[in-house]
Amino acid sequence: MSRRDQKLVALPGANPSAKRPRDLRIDAFRGLALMAIFIDHVPGNPYEQFPSRNFGFSDAAEGFFVMSGIAAGIAYSGRFLPDALRRDGWWTAISPIWHRAWTLYLVHLFLTVWAIAIFAWGAATFVLPDLYESINLRQVFDNTGAALAGIPALTHQLGYVNILPAYAVLLFVLPLILLAGLRSPWLVVGVSFGLWFAAGLFRLNLPNFPNPGGWFFNPFSWQFIFVVGLMTGMALRRGERFVPKSPVLFWICAGWLVLVLAWMKIPVLGETLNHGMAWLGSKGAPFHIVAHDKTFLSLPRLLHILALAYVLSSLSIVERFCASALAAPLRLMGRQGLLVFSTGTVLALFCQVVLAAGDKTDWLPWVLPPLGIAAMLAVAWMRERSGALARARRKASRTPARDSVSGGLAVPAE
Repeated sequence: MSRRDQKLVALPGANPSAKRPRDLRIDAFRGLALMAIFIDHVPGNPYEQFPSRNFGFSDAAEGFFVMSGIAAGIAYSGRFLPDALRRDGWWTAISPIWHRAWTLYLVHLFLTVWAIAIFAWGAATFVLPDLYESINLRQVFDNTGAALAGIPALTHQLGYVNILPAYAVLLFVLPLILLAGLRSPWLVVGVSFGLWFAAGLFRLNLPNFPNPGGWFFNPFSWQFIFVVGLMTGMALRRGERFVPKSPVLFWICAGWLVLVLAWMKIPVLGETLNHGMAWLGSKGAPFHIVAHDKTFLSLPRLLHILALAYVLSSLSIVERFCASALAAPLRLMGRQGLLVFSTGTVLALFCQVVLAAGDKTDWLPWVLPPLGIAAMLAVAWMRERSGALARARRKASRTPARDSVSGGLAVPAE
């Protein structure tokens, strides 16, 4: 573990109102999720068999939401403690959260414009008219006025560029959730679960104008795992666990993970269990309880990500790995999450066009994903390096310099 990372290890029992060090597990797993999202967003590459979606119902998107909630709980909850509110005021507590939500909104628009540009360029350059209809682009070119009105309103979202709006919406209402969570965290989780259940039962979603239907990442459903992560992060800030370690709960969660793996990999078992779920649906069970729907975060997916998060957070070997030198590239990408995600999204869209144009070139699917991941690492390193240099310059400008002749304090120039 590097000297810098040693300083980031959380110290249990510290003052909950103070700014806490980063949790290395969050950085490492966020970096891993970013890498998995990039691989998943380049369909047809041979590395698709390795991300977590091949071994369970949930995928990197669910993991990213949980970790985003944890990070938000650690970063923002201290600002809403009574002493902090009395000292700094409400706007000091709320403004960084809404500023982050606004940043996500702008990044989403930036990525949407790039998606349109990349696919339009690919369609014209390589004579691939199908690209004009890929990733939900048909409305942009066939119904341009309505689509251009829908994009800034967040109603018309493109495929592979549609996860940030849900996160931005959750950050907008985050101050209210934090205030309630500081008083009664389990009540907040209960209300959040009720909203998740109601969203699936009554098909609650935000509109997807000019298309029918709603958002792919339905914030009414996906808010639940974000809230669970948020309560976990708030507890971590106090040096505690939100859900205490329990051998019984650990083995229940581990057993569910093994069952899901067998469900996916053993055809006879999978067919039997799927028939059982279909039978429950025919008897009136709500669809989001028995289906594998991603938009409404169906129960099998929800239970899988919660069980996976609990098991990984309970294993000491996971904590040691996340602090090891082997995980340093993952931590690096995780620390620069939004920049790396944006870079990976643009590169993944470009890779999709290149693969469509060179569909008979066998080596492209093997080469493009590693090159993309290397570029994501390079961008993270450059951003971190520039940040370190900027901090060093600010520190130097605040340090009084001694006059080499008189020995007195030299006055810095304006």
